[in-house]
Amino acid sequence: MPDSLLALVDAALATVEDPEIHRPITELKMVKSREVVDGVATVAVWLTVSGCPMRDTITTRVREAVGAVPGVSRVEVELDVMSEEQRKELRSTLVGHDEREIQFAKPGNLTRVYAIASGKGGVGKSSVTANLAVEMAASGLTVGLVDADIYGHSIPRLLGATDAPTMVEGMIMPPEAYGVRVISMLAFKPGGVSQPVAFRGPMLHRALQQFLADVWWGDLDVLLLDLPPGTGDVAISVAQLLPLAELIVVTTPQTAAAEVAIRAGMLAQQTKTRVSGVIENMSSFPCPHCGEPMDLFGSGGGQVVAETLSRELGTDVPLLGRVPFDVRLREGGDEGKPLVLTEPDAPASTVLREIANRLGSRQRGLAGLSLGITPAGRR
Repeated sequence: MPDSLLALVDAALATVEDPEIHRPITELKMVKSREVVDGVATVAVWLTVSGCPMRDTITTRVREAVGAVPGVSRVEVELDVMSEEQRKELRSTLVGHDEREIQFAKPGNLTRVYAIASGKGGVGKSSVTANLAVEMAASGLTVGLVDADIYGHSIPRLLGATDAPTMVEGMIMPPEAYGVRVISMLAFKPGGVSQPVAFRGPMLHRALQQFLADVWWGDLDVLLLDLPPGTGDVAISVAQLLPLAELIVVTTPQTAAAEVAIRAGMLAQQTKTRVSGVIENMSSFPCPHCGEPMDLFGSGGGQVVAETLSRELGTDVPLLGRVPFDVRLREGGDEGKPLVLTEPDAPASTVLREIANRLGSRQRGLAGLSLGITPAGRR
């Protein structure tokens, strides 16, 4: 086999990314061997685990990449499984350490972290979060989504991300849907969707900590957390574990929902969290018969929340947008098909896209970041 042909095969393999880790399989040392005899290329690939759910995808990618090399007429792919030592080396390559620490809490980390909160359930917080995540990913950002609603997790259904994560030496490789890496309590329940989660406060904290520290998120541009309603254990744990996270409050227009949403935002005063904005969901929509706006859930609640939080917290809390009521937003959630993708021109999709672009394009300043500077005389 000419060295030049082998070099072309190596170059082709370097373009093959692992579908979960999103790095070339050559960089991850997943290529066991390769050779070309009489135009037939045989490539042996190490899988992380024997039941790797992405084995077919990896096989297809290797065949397509190597099959395009001039001089290769057929490609045979052989699969093997990494040893325990190889998996430990892979983990070390990915995380660079053995300690279980939260990368998003490290000084200098540039991932934008948004915790999406609401005062009460039923305001469409999870639907808004899922669609924002998908829209950000569609715009080219690398996005992670933590379903921090441990008891009432719904993100897997909304995104169709129900595959179990892959475990590599205690490291959790999250499933991906629409370009969004997702982790939820659903993956850790043998009984599936119907099995309840009976956790007390400390267990909720540990579960959230595991989602943040033990999951391999990679280099994210944005991390979203779908919080449970209210101001309970998880909201407080998020502030402790992710001190640089910013809060987004979701409400509906009605007064009762707005009053409760204000309390969710006011928690930031105690946790020292920044509130970056308010989203009003289920706003007015045009009557299908006369075109006049219909306020099914009242009006003005989002503006009231934004103005009240701005006044009470002494900072600018903008109303990021008013998402019109659209039954297709709910239908898309039930089917695991986000509205921003299935109906991109819908008024609700347009508003969600504007909010996603606004949050996704924000640059974090130096406020709150450790610059590694020590005052003279204190070294």
